[in-house]
Amino acid sequence: MKCGIIGAGAVGGYYGGLLAKNGFDIHFLLHSDYLYVKKNGLFIESKDGDYHLSDVNAYSKAEDMPLCDLVIVALKTTENYQLPAMLPHIIKDNGIILILQNGLGVEKEIADMVPKASILGGLCFLCSNKVGPGHIKHLDYGSVIIGEYLHEYRPSGINGNMKLIADLFKNAGISVQLTENLGLARWKKLVWNIPFNGLSVILDATTDQLMAHPSTRCLAENVMREVITGAKHCGFFIEKEYADDMLKLTEQMTAYKPSMKLDFEAGRQMEIEKIYSQPIYESASAGYDMVSTRAICLQLEYLDIKAAFDRSDSH
Repeated sequence: MKCGIIGAGAVGGYYGGLLAKNGFDIHFLLHSDYLYVKKNGLFIESKDGDYHLSDVNAYSKAEDMPLCDLVIVALKTTENYQLPAMLPHIIKDNGIILILQNGLGVEKEIADMVPKASILGGLCFLCSNKVGPGHIKHLDYGSVIIGEYLHEYRPSGINGNMKLIADLFKNAGISVQLTENLGLARWKKLVWNIPFNGLSVILDATTDQLMAHPSTRCLAENVMREVITGAKHCGFFIEKEYADDMLKLTEQMTAYKPSMKLDFEAGRQMEIEKIYSQPIYESASAGYDMVSTRAICLQLEYLDIKAAFDRSDSH
């Protein structure tokens, strides 16, 4: 299969790098790193062993890329406005698009852009950061849950395209689990993402610091349980014990800055809409107000606007 990667950062660079390292035909669409990667390749610093891809199929324009059987979308959701101009140049008719993005509602947005493509959603359980041009640092974990997107996140079952991509990933050493219910998987990921992304920014703390203090641990747990209740109102049942499991997992995690904190520190727009606004809206539409999540969202919106104003003022 010919595979295109849109967004070669912490997620796309890590998974795309593994696929390329294991001999698959991978083509990277890059923006700021294009010239660097074209000349120097891609370096993956990983707990599982470092490696350097010296010869990378790198492109700066979608129209220069070959048509691909599979396109992996690993952009930040704040950059999705660029996709309508990119995807038609990259994806074959009836190709597969795998969306490795955070939040809720990303699949519908992309399905509307390319109605002939099969749309899969992927949930990455990965501690990885982009630390420099063409340089990805993989700290921990790396598994992916993949499900097919059907309208309004209806359960899909397991189909051939999902099995095909799972085999592709497994052959590159990536642990994959398939889900019949992508909507449930998305809400389960939000159980972790909503508290830890937002609180890391607002409180200027890493995951280990949030877990070490009884007050912030309690706050994170309360938000997790609120997300579980919001999911239930939307028709997605998550066991209460899942919050305990996620807290234990976070305790074992290496000290980590979630992606939203890294974006904020780098002066980039945060992924507030898909991680916060959309779940709050979906839950409210089902009759439940996610009060704590809304409070986090409002603070993040203020910080996002203030950072944008400060940047424009400095220029």
